[in-house]
Amino acid sequence: MSVGLLLVSHSARLAEGAAELAREMAPDVAIDCGAGDGEGGLGTSLEVVQEALGRVLPGADGVVVLADLGSAVLTVETALELDDDLAGRVLLADAPFVEGAVAAAVAAQQGADVAAVLAAAQSAGGPPAAAAPGVPGAPAAPVPPAADRGAGPGDAVTARVTIRNPLGLHARPAAVVARAAAAFGGPVTLQGVDATSVLQLMALGTAAGTEVEVAARGADAQDAVATVVGLIEGGFGEV
Repeated sequence: MSVGLLLVSHSARLAEGAAELAREMAPDVAIDCGAGDGEGGLGTSLEVVQEALGRVLPGADGVVVLADLGSAVLTVETALELDDDLAGRVLLADAPFVEGAVAAAVAAQQGADVAAVLAAAQSAGGPPAAAAPGVPGAPAAPVPPAADRGAGPGDAVTARVTIRNPLGLHARPAAVVARAAAAFGGPVTLQGVDATSVLQLMALGTAAGTEVEVAARGADAQDAVATVVGLIEGGFGEV
């Protein structure tokens, strides 16, 4: 099992739109919505949230909840207070709704535990924080140029590659790169940012025709760089 996500919003359409985007990034993650007043209108409903938790919890080790506005937060907090069994399994994120959902979904897709998924959500939309090693989506340590290091298996491996797909590193390709980079043990960067972070990759604004540097270090550095370069050269199926 893995970590699931629950999106609680005053608007069912808003929640479903955010869920659709997050599912595109994380196809294997259970993402559900507890949105609207239960009668087709705007608002939040304790019963709607409880029912949504009942759908996502059975197949998950834990659930991270994102809520859009203050009263949605209060509704989630009430649901958690009424069920002691949810303590530790369901965590409410203090995070931007859409950016947090995307960051959390990618972290969950990468196999992070519920605490790390929560941390990924809460770091979304803010300035890069010092990363805890091994937390998917957190900024990686900079990879020094190979020329700055002595020869050996721990040296940085770098390569340059040109973005080929017409829309550049938009959401879907960024998620593909992030999932691939997360599969390797050492840090992987693209243009100096953490290649496991969808939001950091998208923030680069990398367009078609741009040359970028991929770098990695660790035992699998060569394979990591080759994998990311291969994805970019392949155009993510958009060329």
